[in-house]
Amino acid sequence: MSSARGAARRTAAGTGLAVRLLLLGSIWSPVEAQLTGVLDDCLCDIESIDDFNTYKIFPKIQKLQGRDYFRYYKVNLKRPCPFWADDGHCSIRDCHVEPCPESKVPIGIKAGSSNKYSKRANNSKELEDCEQANKLGAINSTLSNQSKEAFIDWARYDDSQDHFCELDDERSPDAQYVDLLLNPERYTGYKGPSAWRVWNSIYEENCFKPRSVYRPLNPLAPSRGEDDGESFYTWLEGLCLEKRVFYKLISGLHVSINLHLCANYLLEETWGKPRWGHNVKEFIHRFDPIETKGEGPRRLKNLYFLYLIELRALSKVAPYFERSFVDLYTGNVQEDAESKRDLKDLFRDTKSFPMHFDEKSMFAGDKKGAKSLKEEFRLHFKNISRIMDCVGCDKCRLWGKLQTQGLGTALKILFSEKEIQNLPENSPSKGFQLTRQEIVALINAFGRLSTSIKELQNFKLLLQRTR
Repeated sequence: MSSARGAARRTAAGTGLAVRLLLLGSIWSPVEAQLTGVLDDCLCDIESIDDFNTYKIFPKIQKLQGRDYFRYYKVNLKRPCPFWADDGHCSIRDCHVEPCPESKVPIGIKAGSSNKYSKRANNSKELEDCEQANKLGAINSTLSNQSKEAFIDWARYDDSQDHFCELDDERSPDAQYVDLLLNPERYTGYKGPSAWRVWNSIYEENCFKPRSVYRPLNPLAPSRGEDDGESFYTWLEGLCLEKRVFYKLISGLHVSINLHLCANYLLEETWGKPRWGHNVKEFIHRFDPIETKGEGPRRLKNLYFLYLIELRALSKVAPYFERSFVDLYTGNVQEDAESKRDLKDLFRDTKSFPMHFDEKSMFAGDKKGAKSLKEEFRLHFKNISRIMDCVGCDKCRLWGKLQTQGLGTALKILFSEKEIQNLPENSPSKGFQLTRQEIVALINAFGRLSTSIKELQNFKLLLQRTR
């Protein structure tokens, strides 16, 4: 009798989901109607981004992410949370990150530039110089002594005022290389109060928002009657461009991560063999305009806005990598040459995009006010990068830190235009620099955004088939 009731419940649940899918299939057209046209605060339309990403960017960024230079990321997953007592690390199996054995890391990445500085360090000053040189992973072995000295001087330059992220100390014994291809971002089961506290802290304390303004769907918000979040958007539209951009970047990052989880979800496990794939029900829960009270399409637009910001950064930083002496050094001559060729090929496409975001519209007021606002912007984002050390799931922490650092690197690039324009052709410059950690984060973070937009198209197709 109980088994019959259980079967009936399962049948009803399955029927309910089928009906829900049919309903979403019928309303997806209105959602697409909302998720179309020109984005706010820029002059680009969503359809152009979809086509450009599908046919130009996605295949090339996927290829780059498979290259040795970009697949190994050094990260410290043991840094304590600086804001509250740790909740303890997630014990779910899929939260685990498998570090890469030292023997598997390409020698040129592992050794940094040490093989190019053969002079023995005989005192602390030379040792410091050697350690600084080791951090630079994009140096051609044919550099002159003068250029080598310039690199060491460059590394000594404290550019912390330009960093939008709290960078891990790669020399820490807790920092380990991770093979990103063997530790993909996907749904791990990490959720609940710990995960919610991280995002709540990001939005409530770091997005220039007063406590009296409540985000839509915030469980702590008091009942707002028929408001449905409109007061929040009235407040948001009243902000200056820079603060609106900040919120949209964070929202876009959140959306992108949610899309990755929906697209790479543990669907079932048979005899210890997991099957990962698209979870349409989870996608509905997170983005359906009915379930999210219209928030889904609004948030998805922020994903496109974030994509434009990082696309613009890649087009702006191209001259840094196009200089002849800058290599993506791993120690494998052929691999390194192909990696740089692929990267320059990607840059050609990013520069060809006709509707880039105009970052010059930001921080364009009086110099003193603009400088103060930019510093506030930078410090708020840096704080968010520190919050990533409060994520309890190691895999979520890994990808959260990487994608936050990638966005931080993009912002650093966008607001270093003069320094990039004045880069010397044949020698390093202390005015602008990128560490290998920043380079790897930049490419992989943009790769995640490209994948998100591609997966959004996949979900559209899946939903259309349910009509």
